[in-house]
Parts: sequence; structure tokens; C-alpha cells
Amino acid sequence: MKNIVIIPNETKDCNLAVTKRVAAYLRERACVYMDNSFSDKIDGVNFTITDALFDNADCVIVLGGDGTILQAAEQCGRKSIPVMGINLGKVGFMTEVKVDEAEEACNALLDGRYEVEKRMMMSVTVIKNGITSYCCHALNDVVVAKDMASMILIKMYSEKEKINQYKADGLIISTPTGSTGYSLSAGGPVVDPLTELFVASPICAHELHARPAVLSVGKPLVLTLDEELGHDATVTVDGTLREKITIGDKVIIEKSEYSVGIIKIGKQSFYDVLIEKLR
Repeated sequence: MKNIVIIPNETKDCNLAVTKRVAAYLRERACVYMDNSFSDKIDGVNFTITDALFDNADCVIVLGGDGTILQAAEQCGRKSIPVMGINLGKVGFMTEVKVDEAEEACNALLDGRYEVEKRMMMSVTVIKNGITSYCCHALNDVVVAKDMASMILIKMYSEKEKINQYKADGLIISTPTGSTGYSLSAGGPVVDPLTELFVASPICAHELHARPAVLSVGKPLVLTLDEELGHDATVTVDGTLREKITIGDKVIIEKSEYSVGIIKIGKQSFYDVLIEKLR
């Protein structure tokens, strides 16, 4: 690892104290890069514009929680850059390194003593009036949710075959990695993050038959709004609001051609972390 990008979360790292510590430790053995926005806050590292931050990176170190990793996930997936997370949050299924283990983890990283877990991503495309309005790649989930107080009626298809419909506050489609996030809170199952599938979890469904479903990634999923209730909805991808949709629009979800490599330093399994975090 010669070129390492550091992405901190300022709301979780007070005065960037941990970031400064990690950067100072790494720069003795590697070239450390950060976004220009931190140029007046940290000394001794290289700064570059946001669009070029990932261009020559061998690795990305994220200091924050899983949400901070999600912000960098698409760029890392597109450029096949592995990510190591130092957990400054609470849950942290992907940010496995604890703050007091940061230097030890950096040593392991620089010495090549790590493994990389490939995590499936999904591509999300919004079609309006037959034209692509928005397209991205997500690591966690896509959520179609009501835009007003009233419920919406969402229909879900696999190609042209109708799977189900949900009269609910919304519907979450998650990857295995995203199964421990919002999907879990909505009653969805926990899924091994190294598998490849979709989980569909309705949010506050108003029907007894509406239950989470595990679906194949072999066919695209298509979500539409039914005119019976006639309300608009929002499309949120990996926790960020991306689009608003109405009757006639489509949200198409497929397995992405990209994946995100999560660097594993310790020997804790996913299930060890699951038990520790969700007690």
C-alpha cells in the first residue's frame, strides 16, 4: 500500500483528533491523501480535489461509521479500491477496527496482513417518461417511501412477472450488506454479507400478508407506484435522498457489475460482530 486516502467524519471525530493521529502514523511509510477541504486542518499529508481523490489510491481508510463508508462506496467499487474502516460510531458492521487498535491495524495493512471481503453492490436506475433520470451503484439499500402522510401502494416485478404489492409507508430493497441496516429495523432477515441476493422489506405494511422476501439477483427488480392511492414517493439510495417519483415512473434494481472490497484485519467473523453489536 503506497497511496492511501483518508476519509474522516468530522461529526464523529472531534477536532479530527483520531484522523491526525492515523495520518501522522501512516505518512512515515506511505503517501497519504485527503480532500482539499481539510487542507487548513491537518498537516503533513497531500491534498487534492474531490474528483481526483480516488484516482491513484491503493486503499481508502474511513474514520467514522458504516454511513461514512457508504459515502465512498460507489467510487471505491468503480475503481476496485479496498476500504478499511476505523469505527468512530456505535454499530459499525463494516468499520471493524476500534480506535485504540488503529495503529496496529495500519501496521497490518502496510505489511499485507489482511484479507478483502468482496461485497455485492446493486445498480439503481430511475426511469421517468421513458428516459433515465438517475442511475447509481449502491452498497446498502434503496428505499421507496411515501412523500406525504398517506400510505403508498408499491408494485414489485421481476422482469414482467409480478412478485407482490405493498400498501405501506414504503419498501426497502437491500443487499446482503444492507440487511443489518434499515431492512433489519423493518423486520427483514439478517443475511451473510458474502452471499448474492436481494431482500425486500416493507415499511409499516397495512396488510397481514406483506412480509419480507428474499429474491434472486438473476433478474432485475422493477418497482412502480399504483394509481389506486395516487401519491408520490421518494427514492433514497444508501441513506441519501436521490429522486422523487410519481405514477408511471419506474425504479429498476439489478446486481451491479461492481463490488466493494472491505478490508478485514482481525479474526472476528460476521456472526461474532452480529452478536456483539445487536445484543
